[in-house]
Amino acid sequence: MKLHGKVAVVLGASAERGTGWAIAEALAAEGAKVVVAARSLEPLQKLASKIGGTAVRCDASSETDIEQLMKTTVDTYGSLDIAVNAAGLPVMGPIAQTTPEALQTAVGTNFFGNAYFIKHVGERMSDGGSIIIISSASTTNVVEPHFAYASAKAATDCMVRYAALEYGRRGIRVNSILPGAILSDMTWDYYSNEQVRARFEDEIPLGRIGMPQDFADAVVWLAGPAYATGLNLQLNGGQYLTRFPRPSETDVDPESSGKPLHDRTQSSI
Repeated sequence: MKLHGKVAVVLGASAERGTGWAIAEALAAEGAKVVVAARSLEPLQKLASKIGGTAVRCDASSETDIEQLMKTTVDTYGSLDIAVNAAGLPVMGPIAQTTPEALQTAVGTNFFGNAYFIKHVGERMSDGGSIIIISSASTTNVVEPHFAYASAKAATDCMVRYAALEYGRRGIRVNSILPGAILSDMTWDYYSNEQVRARFEDEIPLGRIGMPQDFADAVVWLAGPAYATGLNLQLNGGQYLTRFPRPSETDVDPESSGKPLHDRTQSSI
């Protein structure tokens, strides 16, 4: 097992078909002791029981919660070697209709939360550790109407490069992963619609939607002795080479299994 004896924390792991959940399972399968965290404690406890880990309630936008999460991890297992933030809060809408509240919501989790995460992980992480942030391909490819979400994630990708320099002298690697379309808990109904899924897959060179396990595999690699830091890793089947479909190209019948993109309250990326 590649990560035997390592201690990991995964924030944003409460959705059973989600990316964070798959990442936690993969790290545990490779021998790591895993602390899982999110705002919803009940599903976390199910995951922790399954992988022999520990569940901690944590609001991904709260510096106090994040600091306590890292303290709990070290108090419980004695060290911290791997830290993954898979939490993200989709905020959708055009620039013309944005509000201060929407912008604050977008940056609260998607930028400030990541800054707090890196700060407090860095305070307690063992030298030679690995910090991994789940970002989004919407930071490099326009995906309407995700401007606030994408802008906050883009700021995080910039921060990752600064953090790689700042913590590199301790051997700590800091990287982000940029998914495209993912068939996860958040998007299950949307991509279950064959029309929508086919339209997205037409724009993906590898010809399929990403699965949570794809990102779990990449995290395991970055969590190990990978000679990589400061990466904003495009992990989306090559979708960044093409484009994302426009909302008008992926509208579906509201009474079908998929919901129209312009009516969705959760992000597809």
